[in-house]
Amino acid sequence: MTLFSIARKNIKRNFYNYFLYFASMIFSIVIFFTFVSLQYNDQIVKATTMKVDGAFKAASVALIIFVSIFIWYSNAFFTRKRKKEVGLYSLLGVKKKQIGLMLFYENFVMGILALVIGVILGALLSKFFVMLLMKLVGAAAVDVHFMISGKAIIETVIVFAIVILITSFEGYRLIYRFKLIELFQAEKKGESTPKASIFAAIFAVILIGFGYWLALDMSLGIWSNFLFTVFLILAAVVIGTYLFFRSLSVYLLKLSKKNKRYYYNGINIIGTSQLLYRIRGNARVLTVIAILSAVTLCAFGTSYSLYYTNKKSVETQYPFSFAYISQGPALDHKVNEILDQAKDHKVTNTVSVPALKFEADLPDMDNPPSQYFMDLRRVTLMPQSEFNKLAGELGIDDKIHLKGNHAIALDNEYNANYSPKYKGEHAIIHSKPNKATLEFIGFKEFNLLNREVGGLTVVVNDQLFNQLSKANPVANIKEINVTNAADAGQLSNKLADILPEKAKFSDFYKAYKGAMSASGIMIFMGAFLGLVFVLATGSIIYFKQLTEATADKDRYDILRKIGVSNKEIKGSIAKQILFIFALPLILGILHSAFALASLSKLLGQNIVIPVLISMGVYTLIYIIYYFLTVNSYDKIVKAKKRI
Repeated sequence: MTLFSIARKNIKRNFYNYFLYFASMIFSIVIFFTFVSLQYNDQIVKATTMKVDGAFKAASVALIIFVSIFIWYSNAFFTRKRKKEVGLYSLLGVKKKQIGLMLFYENFVMGILALVIGVILGALLSKFFVMLLMKLVGAAAVDVHFMISGKAIIETVIVFAIVILITSFEGYRLIYRFKLIELFQAEKKGESTPKASIFAAIFAVILIGFGYWLALDMSLGIWSNFLFTVFLILAAVVIGTYLFFRSLSVYLLKLSKKNKRYYYNGINIIGTSQLLYRIRGNARVLTVIAILSAVTLCAFGTSYSLYYTNKKSVETQYPFSFAYISQGPALDHKVNEILDQAKDHKVTNTVSVPALKFEADLPDMDNPPSQYFMDLRRVTLMPQSEFNKLAGELGIDDKIHLKGNHAIALDNEYNANYSPKYKGEHAIIHSKPNKATLEFIGFKEFNLLNREVGGLTVVVNDQLFNQLSKANPVANIKEINVTNAADAGQLSNKLADILPEKAKFSDFYKAYKGAMSASGIMIFMGAFLGLVFVLATGSIIYFKQLTEATADKDRYDILRKIGVSNKEIKGSIAKQILFIFALPLILGILHSAFALASLSKLLGQNIVIPVLISMGVYTLIYIIYYFLTVNSYDKIVKAKKRI
């Protein structure tokens, strides 16, 4: 019997334990292949308004780094789990070189098998993934053809073959680090009682609390250095999380021992003691899982939030389907002819807004409303009568009554943390023959003019507007709403072809299409990377618990012999594993909740619903892993010893 045939039999015998590792690897390869394929897919490039190859390349690199770490961790767990088996081979005279080769063959065969299955599945599902992406970016009407990228196959095979080869060699190398006595006595080594440091526990709470406070309080001057603040938050939360598992969890478990009613109820004493002895050994793994859970939830929550609020965000900047600055009756007539011929897009309302455009100084405003306005330093003046009329057209119940040089800004990108306060601020308008000074008495968090034609729109009273219009040219802004504006691509192109650059043509469709492309690609990558991360992190806990189940088998056999029922044993196992699963999940959710709350403040949008959906999906997957782990653990400790 050759080493290769022994390795093949070992894979068959242990396939149940390897299944999650195998399935996670296949899924990772499928996603990597998908991302690489999309880089070379011309259909995606034509359907989207942005370059996608760079985004998918970055996602592929992040994925391969994470998968490499996951495979590395998994191999370490499997090697530890089989120490006794390796020791038996050594006792029978098998050389370490041969044992190492056998483990190398096992890991390499499984890796290659996963690679082959992953590439085949990726190729078969490629059309589905392209269709899904097309749907997310708002290009579902595009006819998607089935195609397999040879470059994607070659790239996937090369990358994963290298990863599998390196991790297989690592398994081979580990054999030389073990002594024979260590292999047999590894599970019987004495475990010292972990010490709980009250100072470290308190410091953990302080660090995590400091990170949360810093994330939420945008008014702090420290946020002026954005990268430094983000690094400070990450450092505080990561170190605090590690100290939480290292010290605070130990302290809480020791505190639970003082609850005599619980501690001496049934076999809680066994479960609590086992958790207490092992929690510090699991500190690094649980910290990594908690942080990865937070990162995954933040990535998916952010991408889903942007996608969820996409249309609303564009509508605030583009209240009308089309807008342009009139260049005369002849051109307006051509525009109307094109609109009349568009059968699928009926005109619902058309307005003509008189406006004055000026260069302006905003000396008292620390923060311009946005980068767009900061570059142009221009304002568009609108008379209050037109504002009141236009608000009525759009169904906005809001009327303005201004006096003298009072003005109100229309800032649809207003953010309490970064935007000007407006009230009491002044703007100097470079009008003819003399400059005019406006005093802001407030602002509105919406605009009635499309972004390109309006810019920073300021409402003034009719008397002041008429006075300024005598010596300054009045721009006649045409704004049009049509049905099915989100699908008006052809109509938009026809209008863009006849309107000159100085008309500042602005349309909802292009802005919506661009936002859909960006957010659609983000949610596609965020969802699949998130799934890979949650499957891998769930698998790491699963492998860790199976390793401990093998070590605990003799202890549970003793409990069964002294009369403890299988139901009580399973209940104790369920409580222990719940503690291991729940702690990193709860911390990960808390970390991401504060991070996403900070993002919500930054965007000035309510993203509660998409965030709750993201957390719900993530928690559901972890619950599935929890029950799977409990059942597998229970089967191992109940299994009869082979003679």
